[in-house]
Amino acid sequence: MPELRPFRALRYDPGAGDPRDLVSPPYDVIPADRQRALARRHPRNVVRLDLPLDEPGDPPDERYRRAARDLAAWRSDGTLRKDRQPSVYVYEQAYTVPGTTEHRVQRGFFARLRVEDPGPASGILPHERTLSGPKEDRYRLLRATGMNASPVVLLFEDPDGAALHVLDTTCRGDAQVDLVDDDGVRHRLWQLPAEDPELGPLVQVLLRAGSAGPLTIADGHHRYETALRYQDERHRDRALDEPAPFDYLLALLLPTDQPLTVLPTHRVVRDGIAGEALLAAAAALFDVERLDSADALLAAMAAPGRVAGAPGGATSAWSAASAASGHGPATGGPGRPTGPAPADRPHRFGLWTAGVGAILRVRPAAFEPLLDPDASAAVRWLDVSLLEVALERLLDVDRAATAGGGRLVYTKDAAEAVAMVDRGDGVAAFLVDPTLVEDVLRVAAAGEVMPQKSTYFYPKQVTGLVLNPHEW
Repeated sequence: MPELRPFRALRYDPGAGDPRDLVSPPYDVIPADRQRALARRHPRNVVRLDLPLDEPGDPPDERYRRAARDLAAWRSDGTLRKDRQPSVYVYEQAYTVPGTTEHRVQRGFFARLRVEDPGPASGILPHERTLSGPKEDRYRLLRATGMNASPVVLLFEDPDGAALHVLDTTCRGDAQVDLVDDDGVRHRLWQLPAEDPELGPLVQVLLRAGSAGPLTIADGHHRYETALRYQDERHRDRALDEPAPFDYLLALLLPTDQPLTVLPTHRVVRDGIAGEALLAAAAALFDVERLDSADALLAAMAAPGRVAGAPGGATSAWSAASAASGHGPATGGPGRPTGPAPADRPHRFGLWTAGVGAILRVRPAAFEPLLDPDASAAVRWLDVSLLEVALERLLDVDRAATAGGGRLVYTKDAAEAVAMVDRGDGVAAFLVDPTLVEDVLRVAAAGEVMPQKSTYFYPKQVTGLVLNPHEW
């Protein structure tokens, strides 16, 4: 089973500045222009530690060394201070689901997680393929700084509600940090010292709940694999009988028994057949329902695509079923989803091409012989897997191109996908429903991984609330 423990976080001193000016989004969702804007916002914004800038004339890897120097300087001058007591840190995010008026609150806690090879033996279950480039970047930064700035985000089952009760109770008190980010998401943080006579028992409830069963990685696969590589390197350098700080990484643990939001990632194909020719070809795989305008297409895709199971669990993260139940996609916790499997549900896509729109409804008999026989049904019948097949058959976009980009552009904004086609930046936009959280858990429990761009958990945690130095 996973091993969790409290830790002494590095945190910004209250006198360092407005917390909103000091934090940043996770490194992997920051484009270059925003990276520099964050660095200009405050000279000690955490982006300088987690996504250090390349400066003109820099020798190789200088940006990683600069991050290490900044970290040392900020600790020395009191910008960052290490908490005196090992703690866990309760974290709340309040947000509006993009594209809707639905308000949600998501709660979890930060702790240290023992790094072990992922799989059933360790109880750490991935669901996503990784790429070598991002892992190398994270590895060089970790070697230079000896610190985790962005956490790995993991999902856990809380069947008796004990963890959620502690989280909810804690969040009724005054937060130590309270800020609203550039996307309008409110972030709040509370420290729970593990040795405090009153708060210590609450810490133990959270740690027991988080380590009682498997943890599914929702976000941070590259960070997790980088931590494994770093751990192996450090153990080769020194023989240790006891666990060392680098055997742990910064983790954010989220109970699945609360609303969780996954946003869709739409695909725009740059070249190939379009218009009536594409619609005619699509009829070999789909039932095609033509729509008379882009607005009609966007409205159709904003409505729930299907209900996966009760309570909640629709493909639309803001579906009527989900809102009515007060839950996100239905799960029975990691490895025990409650809704129908992907093969037992209908599937659809939206298509916009050459001024023509359509809803494409999958005909299972047409897809069955085209699906990967070596993959489980949990993977074969994912929307993103079906779309990979369709793109290859209709537009000759093979799976290597899907993973590497090039002929495909990805966007979270359905209207932007349509606008790209209208501008001539692509021949077709394929709009998708969000991946269900229960399908993430199914695939991870089966020991398999999803295609690239399958999930985008929202909202992203801000970086800079707690930092994990590799020291006790």
